[in-house]
Amino acid sequence: MKKIEFFKKKSFLIKNLFPKLKFKNNFKVNGIRSLEKSKKNDLTFFDSIKYKHLALNTKASLCITTEKLAKFLPQNVEKIVVKNVMSELTKILKAIYPEADIDYPDLTLKSPIKNKFKSVKFSNNVLIGNNVKIGKNSIIGANTIIEHDVVIGNNCTIGSQVVIKNSVLGNNVVIQDGCKIGLKGFGFIPLKDNNLKIPHIGNVIIEDNVEIASNCTIDRGSIDDTTIGKNSYLDNQVHIAHNVKIGSNCMIAGQVGFAGSAAIGNNVSIGGQAGISGHLKIGNSVKIGGGSGVIKDVKDNQVIMGYPAVQLKEFIKNSKK
Repeated sequence: MKKIEFFKKKSFLIKNLFPKLKFKNNFKVNGIRSLEKSKKNDLTFFDSIKYKHLALNTKASLCITTEKLAKFLPQNVEKIVVKNVMSELTKILKAIYPEADIDYPDLTLKSPIKNKFKSVKFSNNVLIGNNVKIGKNSIIGANTIIEHDVVIGNNCTIGSQVVIKNSVLGNNVVIQDGCKIGLKGFGFIPLKDNNLKIPHIGNVIIEDNVEIASNCTIDRGSIDDTTIGKNSYLDNQVHIAHNVKIGSNCMIAGQVGFAGSAAIGNNVSIGGQAGISGHLKIGNSVKIGGGSGVIKDVKDNQVIMGYPAVQLKEFIKNSKK
């Protein structure tokens, strides 16, 4: 799906972003992107050896990193060596995207112009921001807010009292009542005197034929996007934090929580009230029992349960003791 810049961006030369440093080339920074998605004249960051494989092949021109990790970056990448990568990144994010650390109200909201959305059905009190695109034969429920630049595909059903911002939805997507999609995630750097908020500039990408039940919350990405793959179903009150990747054909039961940057494979089933810790990789065709706490990576085709979650045979054996 198309990447949309939902936040106003200020242009900076790298010498103005980092005035105390000297660089081989002085170029205008295109934006801030992940190691994997960065291109020429992009700024990226590398703060954990876990992402070494991405750092080795990044196309970024500039990278904020530590002294220990800098050696894993390509030679042509300019290195900004710091003690605290996330703290420095936050300062730069605030400079380039000054409106991304707070979810300011969309002041462009107004009642939809029916001539613009000829084949869309709107219930009462719907508000639409500037440049919103809604596909044919979609239905929008009462008291729903769709903020500026959001894209909704064809044949979508959006329930009542839904808020959608910073998001791109595919075709045949169902969003039930009360969902909040594309809001800022939970990102802070704890400091001695104050918690430093991390601006979140990513999108939410929901692919075709996804159904999201009532009162789910889906945070936008911090740098990268939060994504939900085709034909996946979320039950009521599921929370998806920033940068989470949900694969295709997944079934997520009620009150499941995903911490930031968890990556879930295809054909995964998760029982109610399970919790997935941040930055984990869950393989394809995995089954996770209800109430489980997953705190480490899970390989393909495993069935796990318990806290901490273990393979089902081990869980049953331990429960008999």
